[in-house]
Amino acid sequence: MAYFEVLLPLALILFLSKIFSILAKRIGLPQVVGMILAGLLIGTIRYIPNQTFLDPTAMEGLGFIAKIGVILIMFSAGIETDLGLIKKTGFSACIITILGVIVPLGLGFIVATAFNGQFKDWSQQTIISNLFYGIILTATSVSVTVATLKELGKLNSKVGTAIVSAAIIDDIIGVIILSIVIGINKGETSDLWLVFVKTIAFFVACLALGIVLRIIFKKLEDKYPHNRRIPIFGYALCFVFAFSAEKFFGVADITGAFFAGLILSRQQESEYIESKIDITNYMIFAPVFFANIGITTTFDSIDLNMLYFGLAYIAVAILGKVLGCGLGAKLCKYSWSDSIKTGIGMMVRAEVALVCTQKGVENGLVSPSIMPFVLIIIILTSFITPILFKIIYKHDDKVLNLEKSNLE
Repeated sequence: MAYFEVLLPLALILFLSKIFSILAKRIGLPQVVGMILAGLLIGTIRYIPNQTFLDPTAMEGLGFIAKIGVILIMFSAGIETDLGLIKKTGFSACIITILGVIVPLGLGFIVATAFNGQFKDWSQQTIISNLFYGIILTATSVSVTVATLKELGKLNSKVGTAIVSAAIIDDIIGVIILSIVIGINKGETSDLWLVFVKTIAFFVACLALGIVLRIIFKKLEDKYPHNRRIPIFGYALCFVFAFSAEKFFGVADITGAFFAGLILSRQQESEYIESKIDITNYMIFAPVFFANIGITTTFDSIDLNMLYFGLAYIAVAILGKVLGCGLGAKLCKYSWSDSIKTGIGMMVRAEVALVCTQKGVENGLVSPSIMPFVLIIIILTSFITPILFKIIYKHDDKVLNLEKSNLE
């Protein structure tokens, strides 16, 4: 097989991904949206008769690079996780997260069950599939929210801190649920107990190895501060954990990568490791992953039933986070205004939602036809969140100024 054929599509992906990422950033969208749009544009080449640009060899090569990309994305997400921030917010962040996971998961499951079985098919495979549609909606990406709160000078406010902390816990819970469901899907009904035992064993192994590995990395950091060998060892750790998770525990490889990142998240050189990994990942692997989603996304199999399902799915994706996280904030005695802000801030989706969806497609748990609707959820929530934040904070400022003038 002539693997050099992947080089030209790779060059076009890297070039267009960067151009579209810059354009997306300028209009206030996450850069990943630009990469996906670049992929959608490149994907139109497939419809040209007798084209050889995106032949099976090129697609296989891009698919392999994309798989490395998704592992590194989750590794980076683990390193970025600030476990110390969770301790500061503690109880309230946990309540916000728990309801922010349960409500969208439940709504997604209900909508999927309504369209995928009409509440009549309760076979194990159908239940798992419908549950996975809900799992996709549990993911949160607060990059847009953080940028907006920074612009408004509210990032260090009660709401800002709660959103960031809840998003961190959200990712951890979401990855754990995803791993359990994928593990169940790979086994038979009689092996469910074994799936849970192996999953628990994986987390116990991560905890035990994490203690040892942190000591080893601490000694390496003291001896070789700010040295490139540290992130290289980090890469090795990531791939070993990803391989072991899938091979020995039946847990998704991305979960292994995520927990490898978590182990390194509290190291003194964590920012240096993250910076080096981001350079490599977002130079090649991540653009290929996101662009490949766009390239492989097809609208051919979207019939009228799928269209109705997709629209309902988008609606519960938005409402699920606003209602779940907003209710969680209210139960923690936040004001109505702050509760609404918390719900709005948690509804943005991006990388993790795409990773979950892609994993669902690869494991036959969800239809590839859902991908366009997940892309719409990402773009829509990224657009409306900053707008709603600015409207609410502007209203709050007006009320505050009015109250001050009345007191005077």
